[in-house]
Amino acid sequence: METAINDVLRGDWKGLVQSWHKDLLAGFLVFLIALPLCLGIAAACGYPPIAGIFTAVIGGVMAPFLTNSELTIKGPAAGLIVIAIGCVKDFGGDAQIPLTDAGFQAYRLALGVGVAAGILQIVFALVRSGILGEFFPTSTVHGMLAAIGVIIIAKQIPIALGVGNAGEPLELLVKIPEEFAGMNPEIALIGGISLAILFLVPLINNKYIKRIPAPMIVVMVAIPLGMYFDLEHHHFYRFIDYDYEVGEEFLVPVPDNMFAAITTPDFSSLATGKGWKWVLMFALIGSLESLLSAKAVDTLDPWHRKTNMNRDMLAVGIGNVLASLVGGLPMISEIVRSKANIDNGARTRFANMFHGLFLLVFVSLVPWLIHRIPLAALAAMLVYTGFRLASPREFLNVYKVGREQLTIFVVTLIAVLATDLLIGIAIGIAVKFIIHINNAMPLSALFRPQLRIEETDDKIYVVHVRDFAVFSNWILLRQTIVSLRRDWNVILNLSETRLVDHTVMEKLHELETEFEQAGRKLTVIGLDQHTSHSAHPHSARSKAADSGIKSQAPATSGQESGNGSHADTAPDV
Repeated sequence: METAINDVLRGDWKGLVQSWHKDLLAGFLVFLIALPLCLGIAAACGYPPIAGIFTAVIGGVMAPFLTNSELTIKGPAAGLIVIAIGCVKDFGGDAQIPLTDAGFQAYRLALGVGVAAGILQIVFALVRSGILGEFFPTSTVHGMLAAIGVIIIAKQIPIALGVGNAGEPLELLVKIPEEFAGMNPEIALIGGISLAILFLVPLINNKYIKRIPAPMIVVMVAIPLGMYFDLEHHHFYRFIDYDYEVGEEFLVPVPDNMFAAITTPDFSSLATGKGWKWVLMFALIGSLESLLSAKAVDTLDPWHRKTNMNRDMLAVGIGNVLASLVGGLPMISEIVRSKANIDNGARTRFANMFHGLFLLVFVSLVPWLIHRIPLAALAAMLVYTGFRLASPREFLNVYKVGREQLTIFVVTLIAVLATDLLIGIAIGIAVKFIIHINNAMPLSALFRPQLRIEETDDKIYVVHVRDFAVFSNWILLRQTIVSLRRDWNVILNLSETRLVDHTVMEKLHELETEFEQAGRKLTVIGLDQHTSHSAHPHSARSKAADSGIKSQAPATSGQESGNGSHADTAPDV
């Protein structure tokens, strides 16, 4: 942490001085997106909506001084809704907004869990476990995210329709037709119009409209609708021979004084076994999502800057401790707002700081305006987010990589829906192991790749890999490659492998890009005799055991063989 602060004091302020106006504009535009999303995510978690603002403010103001991740936005994310709402309900909360007495106590118990999870993330950072983000199979991660999307949709559609959302995800999915039949027309109209805006605005080819974030357009339309329907005052109205009830409970509850809303944790949750279960869930899943998001944002950085993952996890861990101590949600590096940050011209990490400051000033000065936002509009934003996570295109993209990847994806998705995140991911990984073992992969090769390294006279390392290069032994393979002398190029010879799985193919492409940005070259050869499992450039490659494996002679710098080189493929972001 001392190093991070010293880096800022020595040189980062220069970047702020040179690009403050670009970062200020990007931070303002991200603030417009973040405001409604933070409120909606918090409400969906069973936390007070203001809790999402606390997290975004702390992530924005604190993180730039601790992490070197230049363009990521720190704050609450939809991907953690499933964990947060599960924790609140496990402690007896009813997840109703505004919070009941039972819901408020469950919220305080969840804050105690959040503090412990943040401390665990700090430990992860100090022992340099950021590399663990490289372990998880790609299809398992995508399956987990798709399951989160389905759960968000199932839980938010009832709120967008103005009916209760009690029940488990699979139960709520079955009840969707019943919810439409019993919807509150005025609330459903607000939710329906909001959802239509989110889907249609990206299709409008008008440069002026495109400058306004779709979530802000939703707020600008939903607030007048709520005022027209007089949601601030409890009353009944009649529609097609039926009476319906509306009132202030359909608006975002926000305290008049932001600082009066600060809530301290109840650490008695840590005296229970289920409390520590949720500590692990918050720490592990939150860390994984944050690492994956930071890596994805790095691939979008126009200046090809690289995040120190351990340092970034340290920032997230400290942020989570601080946020939970004052009543905030869990925090991660958030990819959607980070991409908006890049698209709007951000240059440095101080765009994140400006976005946090704008949130702080806005909520402090005009909380009454936030109170006029209908909850149905926020629910519509989350339904849209869930659809993007679990859209049919995701299934198609995974199928294009290979049928075995679709199997892992679907199994993980169903397992998460039927159990919980950790068990679901574990089942997805187990299926991946079973597929590899079914392909005659010995247990000894699961975690330790078989490697041989040669040095050539022209400063090139040739790393020969035998038998299997799969997700579970990728970490050691990657560490071997990146630990070689940094002024030498590397050739990775896969001609002696029987299987190179999809995860390794995808991560090799990422590593090639990292080498290129560092002024070096990583060349992959030896896959010309392998059979690709699909036409996708990152699909798994396999070779029959009796096909006759012949080791290729050491290649020279820049030499490539067959379709083993995939330097011309685009990263799957």
